[in-house]
Amino acid sequence: MRPAQSFAPRLIVLAFFVLTLAFSGDANSEPAPAKARPSGVKLDSFPKVLKPLPQRFADAETAEVPDFQRHVMPLLGRLGCNGRSCHGSFQGRGGFQLSLFGYDFKADHEALLDENSGRVDVDDVAESLILAKPIDADMHEGGKRLDEGSWQYNTLHRWIASGAATERAIQTLERLEIQPAEIQFNTDDQQQQLTAIAHWADGSKEDVTALCRFASNDDAVAAIDESGLVASGLSGDTHVVVSYDRAVVPIAVTRRVQVDADIDAPPGSSHPVDRLIAAKHAKLGIIPSPICTDTEFIRRASLDITGTLPAAEEVRIFLANENPNKRKELIDDLLDAPGYAAWWATRFADWTGNNEQELNNVLPMRGAASRLWYEWLRVRLDDNVPYDEIVEGIVTAQSRQEGEDYREYCESMTEACKPGNENLFAARDGMPLFWARRNFQKPEERAIGFAYAFLGIRIECAQCHKHPFDQWSKDDFDQFSKIFASINARGNTVSKEANPIRKELLDNITGGKKLNNGELRKLIYRRANEGAIVPFPELIYVNRSAAARQKAAKQNKKRKGSAVAIEVPKGYVLGQAEPIELDDDPRAELMQWMRDPANSFFAPAIVNRVWSNYFGVGIINPTDDMNLANPASNQPLLKYLSDGFREHGFDLHWLHREIVTSDAYQRSTITNASNSHDRLNFSRHVPRRLPAEVIRDAVLLATQSTVQTQKMRSTMSDMAIAADVPQNRNQRDFALQVFGQSARESNCDCDRSDSPSLLQSIYLRNDMEMYQQLASKNGWVAQACASLGEAGPGQASNPQKDQIARKAEQNRVQMIARVKRYLALNPNRRAGQREKFEESYKAMRKRFKQFGYETPSLSAILADPDAWQLVSTGNANAKEASDSLESIVEDAYLRALSRTPDREELEIAMQYINDSDSVADGLSSVMWALVNTKEFIITH
Repeated sequence: MRPAQSFAPRLIVLAFFVLTLAFSGDANSEPAPAKARPSGVKLDSFPKVLKPLPQRFADAETAEVPDFQRHVMPLLGRLGCNGRSCHGSFQGRGGFQLSLFGYDFKADHEALLDENSGRVDVDDVAESLILAKPIDADMHEGGKRLDEGSWQYNTLHRWIASGAATERAIQTLERLEIQPAEIQFNTDDQQQQLTAIAHWADGSKEDVTALCRFASNDDAVAAIDESGLVASGLSGDTHVVVSYDRAVVPIAVTRRVQVDADIDAPPGSSHPVDRLIAAKHAKLGIIPSPICTDTEFIRRASLDITGTLPAAEEVRIFLANENPNKRKELIDDLLDAPGYAAWWATRFADWTGNNEQELNNVLPMRGAASRLWYEWLRVRLDDNVPYDEIVEGIVTAQSRQEGEDYREYCESMTEACKPGNENLFAARDGMPLFWARRNFQKPEERAIGFAYAFLGIRIECAQCHKHPFDQWSKDDFDQFSKIFASINARGNTVSKEANPIRKELLDNITGGKKLNNGELRKLIYRRANEGAIVPFPELIYVNRSAAARQKAAKQNKKRKGSAVAIEVPKGYVLGQAEPIELDDDPRAELMQWMRDPANSFFAPAIVNRVWSNYFGVGIINPTDDMNLANPASNQPLLKYLSDGFREHGFDLHWLHREIVTSDAYQRSTITNASNSHDRLNFSRHVPRRLPAEVIRDAVLLATQSTVQTQKMRSTMSDMAIAADVPQNRNQRDFALQVFGQSARESNCDCDRSDSPSLLQSIYLRNDMEMYQQLASKNGWVAQACASLGEAGPGQASNPQKDQIARKAEQNRVQMIARVKRYLALNPNRRAGQREKFEESYKAMRKRFKQFGYETPSLSAILADPDAWQLVSTGNANAKEASDSLESIVEDAYLRALSRTPDREELEIAMQYINDSDSVADGLSSVMWALVNTKEFIITH
């Protein structure tokens, strides 16, 4: 027999084993079936999943102690305690405040245990207010939230009774697994329960379904209740979003379309974009629309790629072209057209925040900064510089060129700021104006603006609390903001070595006089406009060098008696564990992080924005709100385009071609029973209103003369898409303002509006600018009238026609005098000159016919010269005039709508013009009517 003490270790192990079984036997789910296990792996090597709290805490006498982070705080969140309208608000509620959505575990634990709040009382558990209030609707301002004896009550009670402890360190949730990972509904009465499994870094797993928050991105397609039960609704697709701890997981839900009618499917496409979209259509039961017509394609592609209406002659040539590759050839031509670089520079200026108001006083020449910014972008887009290089020129911008001293920099910038010299600035490597805006000087402003511009994410929520729909915490925001803290690009900033030269340049301007800031600024503006070299600010990085740290260490030694090492300040880019040391300019490392193929924001952000330009909706929508709760409608499509964009060296032309050559882009607006409600899966062309700049230019291109429009297209003069129209707050063009041009007050894509309004209709129908265009002497109506020999707008008659009539009358009077002289000759001389006279009269009749008049016969004029009158040939050539008018009406349709009129439209227009007081009035009304159609103002 062994000594008793030798059994002690084994008894302890046995007791622990028995207690473990007693504690967790019912709380563990069944192991995975054998077929799901890899061969050669033992069953007990798989960690088990703890059953949900409703089962484990159904009994108030359970011995398990809830975890503060894993159980208590998520439960308070489910009960709404830390929501915006309750204790999570910035003011708190009832003298008690929690962190919004409950992600500051340390602060929340301290708040709950604050003896003055009474929320947790470990000595008298039942009197703890987090238990007493929620079970009593009269006592609790938020109403009754739970029942005494419920699993929720038991969980909170057990935590308090055990001492209300919390872990010192925040536990890491590796992932939140949702089962099923995708939901497919086929009828409107189906339901699906979600299960959420938390996977923690320590290897434990737990069913946390009862602790999750659930939401639907579209309740009409899929509704979800607080327990995670999803119910099908209308046909379509959406996501339900599950949130727990720091995890946010979207689950795709599709409700297949049920149609009775047989629908002819268009031919399939091998284009990668089409194949990825077709896979989604197959899940939804959607049959896409057929391909659009050539007239629709040339108009759509021209407006989307160049922001410009196609010219009437370009439409005629395209329609007559029988080359099967003509659409691809058109796309190449449009990408090489001046309008492409102009329009996309305007879009890039929106996204990067080119705002003249915020750039005021940044440069010593008023109004120059916005023009330089735009032109710098336009030149690079025109040269198809890779997107990452364009962004690099902004992100890592330096004010001076390599080897350029401060005086040379000021000389160069003074010259570049003169109107018409913007190309000199565009030739510079960097564009530091991005960092110089007045609303972009604080680190927090730069973090928010930078994330908008280049990452397509809205991180501002994390400035105060954990982002409710994404992974970003307040700490993430603070660490990211640090990267931008030491960049100085204010309007009076120069480097130390440049200060003497700056002072010299100022003294040359002021004569050594001291002036206040306002007077000095005005004087600098005036002298710069006169051609004097003026001082310019420059972007500098406040370098926290080793010397600066050493100085700080010495100061600490004086105060504390011993040297204290000063650590190099650090910042973190979003989602990256490795810090960026801030003892040197960190922007190169920031750019390197964005270029990294592992970066899930940089390439997708621009791909998504470009896609949205062509479809009116992004693959992720809104386009600058890429967060975990707002997933892509077609993630494989976004990944394909983003990966391809990177693999092709960030080639923007490749991206445009890959999108526009797809059948998806070329779909018709014609719908069928399966896709009539689809707006997110690219099965049809969804008409949308044209952007403000495009509408404003389209009105001009439709109503101006051919000479004027050719000049506009070639030089981009007076084109809003080319930023050739003032857009600062005090000088904004009325039409651009009415149609929602981006004010660029932030980098948010929401600064541009496409919402309809009454003012938009009033502008097109009744604004003075509209009537001035139609009545312009350089307008299309005047040009058309002149070609018909008719009086133009506002003219009583046609000046050219009047001049011809005067010449004809002068010739008539001269001819009558010649006839009279001929008749006054004696008979012999008259007979001798008869043949010559007849030849002369025949030539005269031919000349008058060219003037548009018929003349009497020779015998009639010899009988009575004074009775001779000119007779217009208008009636004789009525058929020819009609044909000419018909071609002009056709030209009107081609100019405004990029198509020819059908027979009925043509006859109505012709009849209206003939019934009008003048041809000019009729043509003006026809063009006015075309510009006021939906077909003009929307894509089709």
